[in-house]
Amino acid sequence: METHEASESGGGGTPVMSTGPKKRGRKPKNKDESQTPSSQQQSSAGRMKEGGGKKSHQPSADEKYSQWKALVPVLYDWLPHPNLVWPSLSCRWGPQLEQATYKNRQRLYLSEQTDGSVPNTLVIANCEVVKPRVAAAEHISQFNEEARSPFVKKYKTIIHPGEVNRIRELPQNSKIVATHTDSPDVLIWDVETQPNRHAVLGAANSRPDLILTGHQDNAEFALAMCPTEPFVLSGGKDKSVVLWSIQDHITTVATDSKSAGSIIKQTGQGNDKAEGPSVGPRGIYQGHEDTVEDVAFCPSSAQEFCSVGDDSCLILWDARTGTSPVMKVEKAHDADLHCVDWNPHDNNLILTGSADNTVRLFDRRNLTSNGVGSPIYKFEGHKAAVLCVQWSPGKSSVFGSSAEDGLLNIWDYDKVGKKSENGAKGPAGLFFQHAGHRDKVVDFHWNASDPWTIVSVSDDCETTGGGGTLQIWRMSDLIYRPEDEVLAELEKFKSHVLSCASKP
Repeated sequence: METHEASESGGGGTPVMSTGPKKRGRKPKNKDESQTPSSQQQSSAGRMKEGGGKKSHQPSADEKYSQWKALVPVLYDWLPHPNLVWPSLSCRWGPQLEQATYKNRQRLYLSEQTDGSVPNTLVIANCEVVKPRVAAAEHISQFNEEARSPFVKKYKTIIHPGEVNRIRELPQNSKIVATHTDSPDVLIWDVETQPNRHAVLGAANSRPDLILTGHQDNAEFALAMCPTEPFVLSGGKDKSVVLWSIQDHITTVATDSKSAGSIIKQTGQGNDKAEGPSVGPRGIYQGHEDTVEDVAFCPSSAQEFCSVGDDSCLILWDARTGTSPVMKVEKAHDADLHCVDWNPHDNNLILTGSADNTVRLFDRRNLTSNGVGSPIYKFEGHKAAVLCVQWSPGKSSVFGSSAEDGLLNIWDYDKVGKKSENGAKGPAGLFFQHAGHRDKVVDFHWNASDPWTIVSVSDDCETTGGGGTLQIWRMSDLIYRPEDEVLAELEKFKSHVLSCASKP
């Protein structure tokens, strides 16, 4: 097992704990200052409930993990487990590079949040994505979290100016990524033309290809790239939503020429200030009364987008009508909103996740001009704050949610209200729970090239004294395929199972 390097440099302590009040997970500020008493009580009550009323809920977390591990061969089609030396706060799939008979090669983008003994980095890795029903049975049955997976190999390292809190790729060209750090700027990188750097103490920062300016305070988490145009959207502590166009700066990226592949021609490897070409905003949108935590574009329009924040508001915007909100849902949740996602298959459906432990589904046709809007449905299954929500690229009614309870839940809105034939009880719409992480799942991403394959990262420093956990996983197709189809397939094996069972 590759051990955490922090134990050598941090006096035996976990890396972040030894360097002062760095945030754990994705909290951009001290929640004790920002949460209302009711949401604090909810959070602590959730922790007490999870721990069965004991002083520490760690034993029950380990117990749940052991139960999950025993079920891995039944639940999963594929589950490589590449360990991380450092925690990662964000993970994204990049472009597919190569297709083969049994597996496809694809880029994977990760961050490394270090303790300061080495620089923070943006990591570009190559991942061998094994196709469904190809993974060897013994690979699944011998799952071992101690092992380092051969499926993920580091390809390139970019020395990032500050922590990488969020990574987003440009849909029109996923070799172009944007990153958020602890500053007001958004950094744009052409990961293919950036030089590979060795992350050693004192090394100069890599130079961004483009810097997007416009925020007046730190913009740490709210970041989105537009599906239809090369637009970037951001939110921050200045309570603003900022929109940029990088159209003029990516004209050469589409060419395959090695001499004309970058957004902006490099003039050197840069310096500690990460100076580089910059571009100002197209618009700055004011309407929130607290930190903007997440933003999302309407999938079919570069002019329409939404945002959520610590003021419990969901706001819809339209750049064509000015910089004021088009629609403002004042009390979308009972606490801070952490995340939002717009359905790529249905422009009317918007998901939100909150510190009140719920995921809510809104239909923008049901929202009125005076800010009144009830969710179509509240999904209640998490026992702690929801940190990330994302619709599946493969099925319009399916989405995932990850939370501080260490769970990544997969839901199907179409299953809400339908009775299960086997009488199973559980939160409505919940049909799969990934319990392979033992601490807060800070980010995850569905693979558009292989829609039921997910990459997820958790911040495990406080739990294990180690780094972070990166997991790439695909549930068994017997779980999500139509029931009649699955039963028909299983019927073929019925006689064989019965004959085996009848043998002494």
